[in-house]
Amino acid sequence: MSMALQGIKVIDLTRLAPGPYCTMVLGDLGADVIRVEEPGGGRMARERGGETDAADAQRRTAFNALNRNKRSIALNLKNDDAREVLHKLCQDADVFIEGFRPGVVSRLSCDYETLSAINPRLVYCSLSGYGQDGPYSDLVGHDINYISVGGALGVIGSPEVGPAIPMNIIADFAGGGLHAAMAIMAALLARTHTGRGQTVDIAMSDGAGYLLASMLSEYFSSGTVPTPGDTALNGSAPYYNVYRCKDGKFLSVGCIEPWFWSTLCQAIGREDLIEGQFNSANFKSVVGDLRSTFAQRDREDWWTELRAIDNIAVAKVYSLDEMVDDPQNIHRKMVVDAGTVNGEVVRQVGIGPKLSDTPGTIRTLGPTAGQHTREILDSLGYDSSKVASMIEAGAVDAG
Repeated sequence: MSMALQGIKVIDLTRLAPGPYCTMVLGDLGADVIRVEEPGGGRMARERGGETDAADAQRRTAFNALNRNKRSIALNLKNDDAREVLHKLCQDADVFIEGFRPGVVSRLSCDYETLSAINPRLVYCSLSGYGQDGPYSDLVGHDINYISVGGALGVIGSPEVGPAIPMNIIADFAGGGLHAAMAIMAALLARTHTGRGQTVDIAMSDGAGYLLASMLSEYFSSGTVPTPGDTALNGSAPYYNVYRCKDGKFLSVGCIEPWFWSTLCQAIGREDLIEGQFNSANFKSVVGDLRSTFAQRDREDWWTELRAIDNIAVAKVYSLDEMVDDPQNIHRKMVVDAGTVNGEVVRQVGIGPKLSDTPGTIRTLGPTAGQHTREILDSLGYDSSKVASMIEAGAVDAG
């Protein structure tokens, strides 16, 4: 069976979560992704003392879904021979993606100008915190900083506590990795019309702001600045909130539509609350009433009863161990057995996009650093003596 991105060759020079997530998406959809890694795992591995156990390293990378469907070559790009290898890899590549701070790729001779001269059809993606230009472009940062500048952190939380720190989903994975994958595929489509590659400049702060399109539209229209916990969709409204049940577990309620709200109130015996759905002056007292009501029974009791009634939008708030055992997630194959490592079954997240004719697949588990170095060098025409000399000189690492 063919795959959507079959025949697309991706050179992945990224390190931290956003880039590997982007190339995981491309790999899941069929692209041939070659990870270019540093010998010995790079600076992070050196700071942490490096890998001491080969079996542990193999297990760790096999369980890391971000590494799946990829091959790995280890190149020391400070070495001329290694840079030559990278340039050869790019001769017939479709996509090159890097995640360094602006300017680093020029010092490594893998900037767009250099690589596009080798391959004018190359789609070149730079994925960084604040983008390739602007007053913040040289700043270091992480998800928490990018969602701060992008505006997302300022609307998440509660009036009592202030901003609440989410996991690094918004900037790293959505505004970064997924944003980049979408843009790369758009550039590949554009290439079918123009015959040329182009640069794709992805800033995670931009991505966080892009996700706020609806909220920004409301702000530009009304002039009202939303703050944590004071809008209908970020914690102030009783009909769009979370409630602790008797067993300490939470139920989420999303009954925005009046007919959803009235059906919920009737089902839980609180018909007295129906009329006050949109009276914001009473929101706190209604939230308090619902907290008291939901606290009377366990979450599973509420869920079993309410899910059986049409027009009530409720869901259990899962911890990760509950999420992976949920029948909907299992049915949708969002938790899968991806393979085995040393006899142990490897469970991973499944593939989100469901394509009917060219579905994504998990073909291989993540490789250890440099696992495919010899194989890739052989495909580029390097003979065994040249490979041996490059290994001896530290230009490449064969794992």
